[in-house]
Formats: sequence, structure tokens, C-alpha cells
Amino acid sequence: MTAWTWTVLAFATLATLTGIYLAVRQRAFVLSHRHAIPQRFAGKVSQTAHEKAADYTCAKLRLGNIEQIWGLILLLLWTIGGGLGLLDEWIQTLQWSNTWNGVAFLISFFLISHFIDLPTDIYRTFVIEARFGFNKMTAGLYISDMIKQLGLMLLIGAALAWVILSLMGSAGDLWWLYAWLVWTGFSLLMIWAYPTFISPLFNKFEPLQAGEMKDRIEALLDRCGFSSNGLFIMDGSRRSSHGNAYFTGLGNAKRIVFFDTLINQLQPLETEAVLAHELGHFRHGHVKKRLLSMTVMSLIGFAILGWLTGQTWFYAGLGVTQNSNHAALVLFMLIAPAFTFGLSPIMSYFSRQHEFEADTYAVRNSSGEALAAALVKMYEDNASTLTPDPAYSAWHDSHPPAPVRIDHIEQQLQAAK
Repeated sequence: MTAWTWTVLAFATLATLTGIYLAVRQRAFVLSHRHAIPQRFAGKVSQTAHEKAADYTCAKLRLGNIEQIWGLILLLLWTIGGGLGLLDEWIQTLQWSNTWNGVAFLISFFLISHFIDLPTDIYRTFVIEARFGFNKMTAGLYISDMIKQLGLMLLIGAALAWVILSLMGSAGDLWWLYAWLVWTGFSLLMIWAYPTFISPLFNKFEPLQAGEMKDRIEALLDRCGFSSNGLFIMDGSRRSSHGNAYFTGLGNAKRIVFFDTLINQLQPLETEAVLAHELGHFRHGHVKKRLLSMTVMSLIGFAILGWLTGQTWFYAGLGVTQNSNHAALVLFMLIAPAFTFGLSPIMSYFSRQHEFEADTYAVRNSSGEALAAALVKMYEDNASTLTPDPAYSAWHDSHPPAPVRIDHIEQQLQAAK
């Protein structure tokens, strides 16, 4: 094995061990607080719900550790184990053009990866989620969703792969720049198209009916100067009892979507406060900032990939004897997480700052008390732990821990008096 091989192995192993270490910390911390509800939540969250959240958290952590170890094993099998080389040899027997061979290679790799990951996904859905009362998915619906997802991957993924591989083969040394422009345009197109063309393939969306909730929401939108393409309720209860709300789309295609489970959980004023929080993300430009950061990171990634494709050691050190553009793409996707895992706490930090800003906006434009009450209900109904390990939370959590977030809301309420 080469120095490059050992470098990849070292980073991949470090990423896996770090993930497991943080998960072990999280499990120990959550279990140590399993029987003690934080004082500020006493009387608001039941003991049964608190213990359920601890058990649910630990169950997900156990599966997560298995997935991390299995992910490292798969990386070794695909690379130095010769998996990619064997797949490429089989694809070459098709004797298509280089570009179409590459498309077939990429599609085959993703299909194989999907079915390798299928057992753990089934276990998560039909064992863990079902055990804690969240899963509403039937076997028929699960299979239907999977067929649709695979169909979209074949249709959209094959087209994108063909464009990228064509650029790699014919656009010269700056192919990576053109490919990045295509990727950026494709990403924006998907954000725009998702609410109108893709999401309805999986869920039903009904306009929010007239009543107190709709009146409150429309009044909030007017106060905040926000326009959308409609207010919709999504049948999330077909698949899970978890509740949520989100914005989707760009420009005039923006939609505000509430899970039907969330509508059933919250009072109209609480729903308004949750929506005000989401509006805060738009008002502070968080969506644009995240898109910009993703665009810059993808540019850096494509530039690095453009350099690596010309380095023989990049392929040889990872078990690929035949240099090719499609092999470079897959190798880069396989090893990139090992070298970028250290960015997680940085990204999480900025995400949590955005959440604080959005909460402040909600307090000023709606009801801080209602927002706090809604968050407590959502933590309880979704079995989210109220006592995460600080190190684990700092590394992984895009949202502040419940006590910290409620404290911030109460501080904003005091400041507003």
C-alpha cells in the first residue's frame, strides 16, 4: 500500500472513531439523566416521555455506530478491496462509449450501494421507529417510495452523469469549472422544481383551510412582508407521527408546508410562532447564506477533483488500476467524508447561531411564550432528548439543545419588556 492509501485509511479511521466516541459519550450522558427531567421542564414533559426520549436516542445511536463501522468496511471493500475495479471490468464488457460506460458505472454503483444500505434502513423504519410508535409506513408504501426514488435516480441521475462525464472528457483542463457551473445550476433547478414536481409524487398537499389558523398565518405573513405560492398541509402521518414544518422552493415557487401531525399537535398561536421562526430564516438571509456556502464548498471540491483526476497515485492507491473519469468521481465521493468530517462542528455552530436569530425574530413578530410552548411539545412528541451530551451536541446538532434554546427565548422576552 502507498502513502496515499495509508493517509486515506488514517483519516477514515479517525472519522469513524471520532463518531463512535461522541456517540458513546451521548449515550452515557443521556442514560445518566434518564430518570431526572431538567428542572425547567418539570410539569411540562412527563416522566414517561422523558424516558422514552432517552431510550429512543440510545436505540438510534446503537444503529448509528453499526452504520459507521459498516461504512468504513465498505470503503475498504470498494477501494483497496478491489470492488470498484471489478465493477469497472464488468461495465467495460458492455463496449459502449467511454461516456456511456461511465454513466452505467455510476448508476450501478449507486444501485448497489442503495441495496447494501437497505437492511439498516428497513430496521430503522420497521423496528426502531415502530417500537417507539412513530412508524406509520406500510410495506407497500415503503416499496412504492423506493421504486419512485430509484426511478428518479435513473432518470435525473443518468442525465446529470452524462453531462458531467461529457465535460470531463471534452472540455479540457477547466472541465471542473464547467462541471461546477452545471452542478450549481442543477441544484438550483431541483430546489425550484422539488415542491411542484417531485414532492407531490410522494405526498398529498392540501391547501390550508379557512379558520383561525389560516387567518393568523396570513396576518403574520402580511406583517413580515412575506409572499409565498400557498399554505399547504402535507399528509406526513402516512409515513410517520413525527411533526414538522418547512419552506421549500425558490422565488415565486416558495411554499409553506405543515405536516398534518404538527397541525394536530399545536394550537393556532403556537403554529404561528413556529412559522415566524421559519420566516426569521428568510428575513436574516440564512437560506441564501447556506446556498452560498454550499456553492463555494462545491467549487473547492470540483477544483480538487480536477487536479486529482490527473494523478495516477490517486487511483492506484485506492485499488483502481485503470484510470477513468467515472472512477475518479466515485473515489472522490467515497473519500471526501473522511477529509471533511472535521467541518461538522463548524457548520453546526453557524447553524445554531441561525436558529437563535430566527427565534429572536419569532419573539419579536409573534409570541415568544407560544414558541417556547410549541418547542416543548415538539421535543416531547418527537422524543428528542432534553439532555444531550455537550460535546456530541456541539459536533452534530444543527439546533441548540432544548434548555439553551428555551433560555435564549426567555432572555429575548425579558429584553422586550
